[in-house]
This record gives sequence, structure tokens and C-alpha cells, in this order.
Amino acid sequence: MLSPESAAVVRTTLPAVGGALDEITTRFYGTMLADQPELLDGLFNRGNQAGGEQRQALAGSIAGFATELLADPDTRPDALLARIAHKHAALGVTEDQYTIVHKYLFRAIGDVLGEAVTSEVAAAWDEVYWLMAGALIAREARLYQEARVDPRKPWRQWTVVERREETPDVVSFLLRPADGGPLPAARAGQYVSVRVLMPDGIHQTRQYTLSSAPGDRLRRITVKRVGSVADAPEGEVSNQLHRDVRAGAELTLSAPFGDVVLDDADTPLVLVSAGIGCTPMVAMLEHLAATGSARPVHVLHADLTAADHALCAETLRLVDQLADARTEFWYERDTAEAAGSRAGLMDLAGLDLPADADVYLCGSLSFMRAVRTQLLQAGIPARSIRYEVFGPDLWLADAEGNRNSSGAPAIASGCEWRATTPRNQTETVVR
Repeated sequence: MLSPESAAVVRTTLPAVGGALDEITTRFYGTMLADQPELLDGLFNRGNQAGGEQRQALAGSIAGFATELLADPDTRPDALLARIAHKHAALGVTEDQYTIVHKYLFRAIGDVLGEAVTSEVAAAWDEVYWLMAGALIAREARLYQEARVDPRKPWRQWTVVERREETPDVVSFLLRPADGGPLPAARAGQYVSVRVLMPDGIHQTRQYTLSSAPGDRLRRITVKRVGSVADAPEGEVSNQLHRDVRAGAELTLSAPFGDVVLDDADTPLVLVSAGIGCTPMVAMLEHLAATGSARPVHVLHADLTAADHALCAETLRLVDQLADARTEFWYERDTAEAAGSRAGLMDLAGLDLPADADVYLCGSLSFMRAVRTQLLQAGIPARSIRYEVFGPDLWLADAEGNRNSSGAPAIASGCEWRATTPRNQTETVVR
């Protein structure tokens, strides 16, 4: 609970603090990583640091949390906290690191805002920070306990059993624990972190969806190679995995985490994806097929061409195994090569989508925003639409996907991500 005294101060100062958050977080990361360079070794994403996505996500999470507290001081924004906690657990974030972040963040606030940060202002925002940190620490502790993971030792070695070339830019790796032990529990839609030693001796970590159902023998991840776009460098981890990893190699993985998972309801399902966003959808389809589900399922996917559509044959095979499932594919180019597909960007007009459906979205932000608007227009309520973002979650959303009053992005994460153009629904939809 935010105290009334602090709530009054935060309400008054939120515009000033929110307006300076980009400068504050830029200074925060620059100072902290200069003083504590070991944090770059596996915890912070160099690509997201260089592109600014990480600081935008941090700024948005703070502003979003403060805004939610002001709306109702007795509650915490659970959806925001759950998303961050799962991302942190997949990276092995520990309680003591919140103290480090606090030290450098509040130093940056003081440096940027100067004399405006009175003792009352500092105390009020300190209360906001520790309310958020305390809630996250508690949630992450529960996640570690449920996953039977020691956050000080969150990594496990896995052997690559098979490498499959899915498309020219997408490869799948089938994995089993190198120690021969049991596979950790997982749910369809979850992801794992992959920790890779880079040529310069620094570990970098990226998160990849489990692209197969959580079986008891093998797990699979499917990785799209990230090329350089404009001033953004190529994806470090994805390119190294494509170049160097073959059958017999070992990869370092976290336990599975993620809060966008397939539920056990019997309501209709609509699985909507673009590009490599198909991976959680294929895992969900495999789980449905393995359990003999009779749920009505609509699978909607957009891609550049049929040749770029990873796991397409597997998607069709799994749909054929379900009692009531159908597909609709959209390709921007070369549609003549894919019988039954539609040309252009995904357009839901004319599709008979059940109003009581549970909808799962995965793809670029521009794609998901556009499709979500169409879904709302089709009569599907916002509460029924769930989404997974590859990378720092810059949706500018609250728990229901609506823009929050701070106008700031809401969620932080540690995945690999590249910006996409507003027009192209499928470009660089990657982990």
C-alpha cells in the first residue's frame, strides 16, 4: 500500500519524473554498467542496451507501476508484475540485485532532476520503488520454488540431439538434459533462456519459446537468425546458434517460464501469429493434439512468403489431428506458390470468429496492435486477448492491452528484439 503522503507527492511529481525517465534510465544504465561491468555478463542484453529498448522498458515499468498505484493505492498491477517476474526468473535475477539497481537508479534521478528531488520527493519515489521491488522479489521467489530452481544456480546443460533446418533463416534444436535427469515441468507457450558465451568472453542471454509440447523426453527451440537492420546490429545469440551449434553440442538453458500459457478450458481458441511468432502456437497445437482436445481452433498466420513460414507443415499436420480446427494463412509475396493462402497483410474481415474465444497473439508489436484492433471490432473482448512480445515489451499497455495513462511502456524483459516497420507485419519477429 502506498502511503497517502507519498501518493500525493508522486501524483504531483509524476509528470516531471515521467518526462525525464529516458534521460534518467540512460544515465542509470551507463553508470551502473560502467561500475559493475559483470552485470553485462549474461544478465543485460547488449543489443537492447545499444538500441535503447531496455531503458524504455525500465522507464515504462516504473511509470506504469506508479500510475497504477495512484489509481488504486491498495492494489498492485498484477499483470505487469507477473510478466516482469517471469522474465526475471528466466534470467536468474536475485534479490540482492534490486539493491544495486536502487543505488544507481536513485543516483541518476538526483543527477538529472537536481534540487527538485527534495527529501520528501526522494522518500515518496523510494517507497514506490521498494513496493515494486518487494512485490517482484516475492513473486520471483515463488516462481523459483515452483520450478525447483536455485536462483544462484539457474542454469543447466542440455545436449543438442538434432538440428533441423526449417527455412533459410530458421533452425530448430531438439534438446535433452546432458545430465540424463528428468525434464523440468513446462506448459505450452512458455520459453527458456539460452545463455551463450560470445567470442569476446561475455555471456549473452536470449529467450526462446519451447516450440514443441512439454513432453517427457525432448524439448525443442526454434531460432530465427536476426540480421542487421538500419543501425541495429545483427542478433548476437541467434547468429552464433545458426553458425556454430550442431548435433552433439551443448547449450546452457534456464528452466521454463512465461505467463502466456495455454489454459485447460473448453472454450474456442484463436491462435494468431506472424513470422517466428508461430512457435508458441505450434507448441499449443501439439499439446491439444496429444491430449485429444475437442476445442474449436482457428489458426491464423501471416508471413512474407510461404518459404519463410517456419513449421508450416507441422502446423497443418497437427491441425489435421484435431477434431475441429482450421487454418488461414496470409503471405505478402509469392502467394501463387501456396494454394489456399491469402495475399497481403492479415485481414480478419469476413472470418467467422467466435465471440467467446480465447485469443493468443504472438508477433511484432505493429502486427499485434493491428490485429488486436480487428479482433475488438469483431466483438472479442479485450480480456480474452493475450499476447507474447519478443523482447522488451514496448506495447504501451496496461493489463488489458490499453494504453496506460502515463503513455509509457509497461513491461521489462531480456529477450532479443529488433524494431519492425509499421507496414510490414512479419519483419524481424524474433527471439
